[in-house]
Amino acid sequence: MNEKIELGVINTLKVNRLTEPGIYLEALDEEVVLLPNAYIRSDMEIGSLVDVFIYTDSEDRLVATTLKPYAMKNEFACLEVVDTAKFGAFVDIGLPKDLLVPINKQTSTYNVGARKVLRVIEDEKTQRLIATEKFTQYLSKEIKDLEQNDEVMILLYSKTPLGFKVIVNNLYDGMIFHTEIFENINIGDIKKAYIKNIRDDGKLDLSLQKIGQKKSSDNSQRVLEILKQNSGKLDFTYKSDAEDIKEVFAMSKKAFKLALTKLISEEKIILEDSCIKVK
Repeated sequence: MNEKIELGVINTLKVNRLTEPGIYLEALDEEVVLLPNAYIRSDMEIGSLVDVFIYTDSEDRLVATTLKPYAMKNEFACLEVVDTAKFGAFVDIGLPKDLLVPINKQTSTYNVGARKVLRVIEDEKTQRLIATEKFTQYLSKEIKDLEQNDEVMILLYSKTPLGFKVIVNNLYDGMIFHTEIFENINIGDIKKAYIKNIRDDGKLDLSLQKIGQKKSSDNSQRVLEILKQNSGKLDFTYKSDAEDIKEVFAMSKKAFKLALTKLISEEKIILEDSCIKVK
């Protein structure tokens, strides 16, 4: 149970009393917050504990909900722009009230329907939740408890000539170079990745494959499955373009050639002048 009510996160609070507009929930310091009728369940009785998310309503009053937002305070998410105004834009956070991205927190053009990678923060002046696109200042350069080849979760937030910039474990700044990418990925994607290098500048280089453990049998199986999904024949050979291989098979040309060799030796496919076929 929470000692006090905290904005922007999940709180565990006690049912204090039932009223016409809803249930009032109480923290240990006896502060209360309303859980509107729309979120009341039959098991919510006086004295029982309830997990709720706390945000502010249209009149800036604290209010509780059993809904879970797409991102909580100090978390990142790719959110859809649903409205724009002179003072900022609004994004869908998964709650009845949309989240404001103030104009001074934006770094790009906002149009309805666009998706933006943002960090949810508490505005120091208004004590309301807002979102910011200027979030690199929140990414730590003190990398702790991570080693090469550790598995992490990443959120892609920017494409550069070198690759994609990513947020690692909601804490660190990282990069996946184009030479490490063998599948179609986009800004806003959440992926599992592996640490390739911990740099002196406090950033991470990453790979989408575990270093040194990408088995040729995995690639062979993928090639065979994709062939079967395409009537057992595709216009690919050892000489096929690397970008075409990456597009269809999500692997490098070198890995593709090794997979072909393995499948041919196992007599699972036939290589012809301009195509490969399932045998």
